[in-house]
Amino acid sequence: MKAIQMVDLHSQYENIKNEINSGIQEVLDTCTFIKGGKVNVFQKHLEEYLNVKHVIPVGNGTDALQIALMSLGLKRGDEVITPTFTFIATVEVIALLGLTPIFVDVDYDTFNISTEAIKKAISPKTKAIIPVHLFGQNANMEEILAIAKQHNLFVVEDSCQSIGAEYTFSNGVTKKSGCIGDIGCTSFFPSKNLGCYGDGGAIFTNNDSLAEKMRAIANHGMVVRYYHDFIGVNSRLDSIQAAILDVKLKSLNNYIQNRQQAAEFYTNAFADNKYIKTPIVEKNTTHVYHQYTLKINGFDRNLLQEKLKAKGIPSMIYYPIPLHLQKAYKSEHYKKGDFPIAESLSNSVLSLPMHTELDLEQLTYITNTVNDILK
Repeated sequence: MKAIQMVDLHSQYENIKNEINSGIQEVLDTCTFIKGGKVNVFQKHLEEYLNVKHVIPVGNGTDALQIALMSLGLKRGDEVITPTFTFIATVEVIALLGLTPIFVDVDYDTFNISTEAIKKAISPKTKAIIPVHLFGQNANMEEILAIAKQHNLFVVEDSCQSIGAEYTFSNGVTKKSGCIGDIGCTSFFPSKNLGCYGDGGAIFTNNDSLAEKMRAIANHGMVVRYYHDFIGVNSRLDSIQAAILDVKLKSLNNYIQNRQQAAEFYTNAFADNKYIKTPIVEKNTTHVYHQYTLKINGFDRNLLQEKLKAKGIPSMIYYPIPLHLQKAYKSEHYKKGDFPIAESLSNSVLSLPMHTELDLEQLTYITNTVNDILK
């Protein structure tokens, strides 16, 4: 059996090696390393895939979130609601811009932001909501948009783990993750479902004026060269990464299908294990399984991880500490126990290997080993 990895990028590369190498060579031949060329081609293809008017390629997913917030005209002290159970980048950009992060709890079943918690957290200073589509499943966007409309709030989607996931509204309209709120942000970090071979990210919007402003902000605040209309940053997706992403975009739906099949195998294999709660998928969203995350109850999660490691099976804890308990974000306004669901999840979640190249032999070995330990 091939060695099991959390993410097997090498095997994935071998399957598309000729196309990847050809795309990189084309960039080297043209020497168009920044902007233009492959970046424009990839941007156009991603707009078509997502059915969104504007894709703004940037340097990474964190930049995407920061630029999105910079475009909204928020003022120091304005409040942004976001879940406490997520990767640090979501709150990092809020703090960096002098805004106030307002943490809320998440839904136990989906890991995503609780809409009831959002309602309770809104104050006169609230200006935006950042729902995170954690692990690859969309948050309850229909209700989030309704809340935002009622209170005149911006919605910035953190879709860094959910590209390709689809959300269906009660009226039958379907939209891709990141293309539902005012702005969507994604990451092309190598381990993502659509990942490059370095850093990369993108911003999505159907709003023309926001798109123009975000393009300028990402390019030192320039609309016309050397004329700076906004305070900006320098955040660009380079042409080599765009060439790689353009090749992989053609396979994204197949990658998603492979992940969904692996997830189905896991879920079926663990169906009767009393110590395991498998991921629950809401009926109005698809799940693209950036991670396949279990909840372990009645057994020491850390001990399980150690035993799996001894058997050659990697696993990860996403995330061991909620954001409100992180040293950098501790505040007199929050204490341990304030967000019981997030805190419970941090003590019980364990993510198993999940990638496009998992084969039947590996999946069988992983699930048999887990069930043997948890019996």
